[in-house]
Amino acid sequence: MEWSIQEIARRAGTTSRTLRHYGDIGLLVPSRTGANGYRYYDQEALVRLQRILLLRELGLSLPAIRDVLEGQRDTSAALRAHLRLLEQERERIGRQIASVRTTLRRTEEGEELMAEEVFDGFDHTVHEQEVTERWGKEAYERSGRWWRGLGEEGRARFQGVHDAIARDYGEARAAGLEAGGDEVQDIARRHCEWLSATMEVTRAYVTGIGEMYVADPRFGRNYDRHGDGTAVFVRDALTIYAQHRLPG
Repeated sequence: MEWSIQEIARRAGTTSRTLRHYGDIGLLVPSRTGANGYRYYDQEALVRLQRILLLRELGLSLPAIRDVLEGQRDTSAALRAHLRLLEQERERIGRQIASVRTTLRRTEEGEELMAEEVFDGFDHTVHEQEVTERWGKEAYERSGRWWRGLGEEGRARFQGVHDAIARDYGEARAAGLEAGGDEVQDIARRHCEWLSATMEVTRAYVTGIGEMYVADPRFGRNYDRHGDGTAVFVRDALTIYAQHRLPG
């Protein structure tokens, strides 16, 4: 079964022009082109378009999406990963909706507000819990012991390495380099080596760290101070590096 470019554009909530652009840059090649020049898409193309739209929702640039898709040959595994992200986002938004409803009701009825209710779903300071749940309590505690054991000078040197990495990302973005290009991917390699001092560097870990840099302004500002948009650029570079170079 196949669909015309107009049908796909209408159902996906996009435009024929956008789909043609995706085809021109090799991101979404049509299944065939008719004698009339119309582009047609089969089921495999539909699945690829769904993955493109999901990655766009996460804020990835088109070059980054292309590199991610090239690194994810297992479509089922990729869709399962997308599904987990969407389910997590649904849960977070559901908590925010409930929080706002509670705040509205308490405000209208003149009741006292509870801080834990007002900010439920908005708190990004959950990284200790995330690390513990994903890699275990011992891993989190081991990281803490390592950090404390560095001493003041050791911590300063370690932070200095990261500052240089962040600065190089900012300069690369300002120079118009692609997140998937060799020079930026070498910065991502250095970044992952820096991360490996405290945690086993896997594809899931690095991808999650990249998303955290964008989602949590406390971390994002470490990069955006080298130019607005640098945190997103870092996330894209790490995602591409993780998909191509790191174990799952």
